[in-house]
Amino acid sequence: MKGDLDRAIERILEFRGERDWEQFHDPKNLAEAISIEAGELLEQFLWLSSEESKCLPVEKLEKAKEEIADVLIFLVYMSDTMGINLVEEVERKIEANRKKYPVNRSKGSKKKYTDL
Repeated sequence: MKGDLDRAIERILEFRGERDWEQFHDPKNLAEAISIEAGELLEQFLWLSSEESKCLPVEKLEKAKEEIADVLIFLVYMSDTMGINLVEEVERKIEANRKKYPVNRSKGSKKKYTDL
């Protein structure tokens, strides 16, 4: 999986580089793009119940897949633009969350770490 993510990041950045789009990718605009794409993902679930959201119709599922990909692509652009190693930061965050949410206190709970 790690190799797959690294390859995907490489392809995303190559795609951008071939089009000379880095010039448009400042952190503010990329943060806006991430928010917009996340909103477009959220739109696929508008007015659905929790149960309905677990089994999207094919057309909504395909659109959700596209929006998830768009969010990831813009996250890659933003982390690259800001000089952040996305994979390292994800690993760092997972470790921080392990400390906040130890299995023996958080398993099966929806409580925030401050309430465990």
